[in-house]
Amino acid sequence: MDSAIYEYVKVLWDYMRLDMPLNKTDCIVGFGCYNEDIALRCADLYHAGYAPKVLFTGGLGRNTKEMWTESEAERFARIALAAGVPEKDILIENRSTNSAENIIFTRELLEKEQIPVRHILGVHKPFMERRVNAAMGVYWPEVKFTVTSPQVSVQEYIALSVEQGMEEKRVIEVLVGDFQRIEVYARKGYQLPQEIPPHVTEAFKEMVALGYTRELVSE
Repeated sequence: MDSAIYEYVKVLWDYMRLDMPLNKTDCIVGFGCYNEDIALRCADLYHAGYAPKVLFTGGLGRNTKEMWTESEAERFARIALAAGVPEKDILIENRSTNSAENIIFTRELLEKEQIPVRHILGVHKPFMERRVNAAMGVYWPEVKFTVTSPQVSVQEYIALSVEQGMEEKRVIEVLVGDFQRIEVYARKGYQLPQEIPPHVTEAFKEMVALGYTRELVSE
């Protein structure tokens, strides 16, 4: 990655991560996507005693529908099982195709299974922490929510994503697109609005000018 591009990506990455402190919760929710390290992070948190249940949510989304035939949730569940999470403590929600559905269908499944939750520990991509936290504030504001992610640097994240089948430019384009959604989706009512510092907006504009536009949405 070019050093100038790295600096812009790092600005976006740092803003989109929240680095929340972790506490024991009622359920770990692994949000599906192409990054299988989310499943491993969920397994580590389960073994560390942060929650007695792990729920994986995700059918096939805008990226994984081009990569897999198996749902994100089922794929992540297999990884967690291999990492030692007991099958009895894993729940699977495999219908959702976006973040709103992830939350709505997760809530429905937990209610159906009669699992009471007051505090959820979500696990997502590092640069999705801010977005999913803002979406929870719209679609499930009654529950306390903490979000975390695989503990990697931006360089490590991109390298791991490439190992798992994504092109480097596509990985960066997903990050840029997810940043744009923070503002666009807030205007549409899909997420709570958040303050974006000017230097972060400028980094986004530079990335767009450099051609990282494939994952942008219509405003």
